[in-house]
Amino acid sequence: MKNKITILIIASVLGLIALSSIQAYLISNTYELKKKAFIKETDDALEGIHNQNELDSLSNVWKEDLRNHLNDYKSNRITKAEVLNRFFIKTDSLNTMHATYYKKELEHINLGYDVKFKQDLISIIIIEGSKSDTIYPVRTEFRNKIFGQEFNTKEGHQINKSSWYTESEYIHQEDGEIVKDTYDLEVKNISYIQIKDWKRIVYRRMAALFFGSLLLFLFVIGLLYYSIKNLVTQKKIADIKTDFINNITHELKTPLATLSIATKSLKNETIKANPDAFNNTLNIVDRQNERLQKLIDQVMTNSLSNEDIVLHKEQVLDNVYFNNIIEDFKLAKQHSGLTIKNEILTSEIVIRLDKFHFATAILNILENAVKYSAEPTIITFKTEIKNSNYCLKISDNGIGISQKNQKHLFDKFYRVGDGNVHDVKGLGLGLYYTSQIIKAHQGVITLESELNKGTTFTIKIPVN
Repeated sequence: MKNKITILIIASVLGLIALSSIQAYLISNTYELKKKAFIKETDDALEGIHNQNELDSLSNVWKEDLRNHLNDYKSNRITKAEVLNRFFIKTDSLNTMHATYYKKELEHINLGYDVKFKQDLISIIIIEGSKSDTIYPVRTEFRNKIFGQEFNTKEGHQINKSSWYTESEYIHQEDGEIVKDTYDLEVKNISYIQIKDWKRIVYRRMAALFFGSLLLFLFVIGLLYYSIKNLVTQKKIADIKTDFINNITHELKTPLATLSIATKSLKNETIKANPDAFNNTLNIVDRQNERLQKLIDQVMTNSLSNEDIVLHKEQVLDNVYFNNIIEDFKLAKQHSGLTIKNEILTSEIVIRLDKFHFATAILNILENAVKYSAEPTIITFKTEIKNSNYCLKISDNGIGISQKNQKHLFDKFYRVGDGNVHDVKGLGLGLYYTSQIIKAHQGVITLESELNKGTTFTIKIPVN
């Protein structure tokens, strides 16, 4: 059963990981789609600005200016570097007008978020037949912005890539003659936009998806946790019931076997003829009958919860009450190796409690101290007042309790051991009943224990 639960937990965790991976993949895809849709939406909104006649006219100005400079270059009047210098000086002067108009139109369409735009130059190439002459890019360091604001291209989004083709004439001298030739011009540029806080905007649009996915994920985890916890709890309950049945069966076997022998003996004519033997056998029957009754009463009474226990509280003097419990316990045990160190407060303190039930709780702890003790058995019984609480500590030098078992020690039917194999007889109800009695007195019971060094039970009840 334990292996099946382990396999189930592993399979569930793997299934949860797979589900999480699929969900993460779908969210990632949705994010990419939302991002592209948002950028396209912004680009469509800006398209009206880019197609305005005012901006087209600015582009026509630098294009015409560039052609003139290239004609001078082809006529050997200026160099490539001078062409580019003049080109970027011209675009800089035009960019002031471009920025003013762009800002005005951007405010007019009112997107609700800031957008930066820039147009970069990719290349300028002169083509003559099968020959080409690259004017830009060149090794000399030239910036590439034509229009717009400067920003890191990696932080922006490409919205357009365009080419401009034209044919141009130029005049040059060849073999002492003036010759008119033509060339083809190819200019390529690319446009980018940078949207401030675009990730936040996309995430906000995906908020419902994130929230729904999180709720679904938490629901699946909660359902998985609840199912596994219930399965483990049911297994634990089944094990406890099996353990209890085995223990109660073991406890009942001895008196029943004794009763069987005694009843057979009563039928024996020799026993019948001997009054002493007959009475002795009857006494055995009475004792075993009483033992059976006590076992049944223990199961019935000690199974009560603190809500079911009816207390009859009365005022008692602490030192008198606890000293009497210690003396009665020592007298009942007649244990030669038992030593109880009495550290009860000498000053008289009046406390309210149910004398019978509280004594039962204390005796259960003392019984366990003797059952699981080393030789010789030393028990320390100490009382004190702390923060308006009456504290009672019972310490022993027994075998101790492991950390693993300590958290279950006050559970109903729980006994330290493997299955129905225990070194000491019992039904696993004593400490459960003790804890319920203390709770019924509005108190708490805790323990500290270390293997092979002993255990200390601490009881705290409020002092009125």
